[in-house]
Amino acid sequence: MILDYTDFYKIIENTPIKNWKDIIPKKILHGDFVKWEAIISNLPEIQPSIIQLNTDTIRIGKREDISDIQYDNYEKALRQLYPWRKGPYNLFSIKIDTEWRSDWKWKRLKNHITPLKNKIVLDVGCGNGYHCWRMAGEGTDLVIGIDPYLLFVMQFFAIKHFIKNNSVFVLPVGIEEIPKQTPFFDTVFSMGVFYHRRSPFDHLYELKALLKLGGELVLETLIIEGTEGEVLVPKNRYAKMRNVWFIPTADTIIQWLRRVGFINVRLVNITRTTIEEQRSTDWMPFESLSDFLDKNNSNKTIEGYPSPVRAFFIAQK
Repeated sequence: MILDYTDFYKIIENTPIKNWKDIIPKKILHGDFVKWEAIISNLPEIQPSIIQLNTDTIRIGKREDISDIQYDNYEKALRQLYPWRKGPYNLFSIKIDTEWRSDWKWKRLKNHITPLKNKIVLDVGCGNGYHCWRMAGEGTDLVIGIDPYLLFVMQFFAIKHFIKNNSVFVLPVGIEEIPKQTPFFDTVFSMGVFYHRRSPFDHLYELKALLKLGGELVLETLIIEGTEGEVLVPKNRYAKMRNVWFIPTADTIIQWLRRVGFINVRLVNITRTTIEEQRSTDWMPFESLSDFLDKNNSNKTIEGYPSPVRAFFIAQK
């Protein structure tokens, strides 16, 4: 089985999250898993000449590290794992131009968070692990990402195949499957997840329970303009997304964070999402932000709501 977590089980064996081994599926039922598994199983064994995790584009290897046939086969394999949403990556000079310029998000937050060197970190809703690799590039001891979408986990394994890093793992689970009350992490990231949860308070309590005392929460989410207590609840879809349950004001989120017991709560960045940051590409050929906005007013979604604005909040347990 390509989803080999043997090293992960060894690392957590004598830790407060040792029972996390029980949440990883023993059998994958997804209809495309056999195809994805075959793609990754057939990747060549190559030692890349460079691995760069602390640059905007995660870079693995050089063109001269692989033969022409290996290059063509690897690109074909990666393209079969589309859509690629988080990145960018440069893998043996194969440039994966992802839907999101995730490096822009990282630039907004990295100078505001507590340094990650020697820290144990959790990234909730990590996608293919782009930010997990960036966290590792900051010198973390251990990074665990979780994401329930198996395709993104397979993308992670297609990259990890060449990095051979035993301190970064992505698990195919959602936060609701994580055992409660396991305060193991120095920093917990929840980016682009909050508004997809039906209960904002339950999510904040879940995140808090995973932090050590004094640990740091990094929360990135959609916001609207307005005052404390205001919340937009879309009637149906928001920017064509079905599962956006609420979009509060920044002051409301600060109030919520304090209500569940976080301290030193602060808003560190507000940025309107642009079609340069989120867009269709050759590696994500489906609809993207430009299709979700009003054609006559880019400050409105196609449903007439305020267009996406995202904010970063940092708080301490």
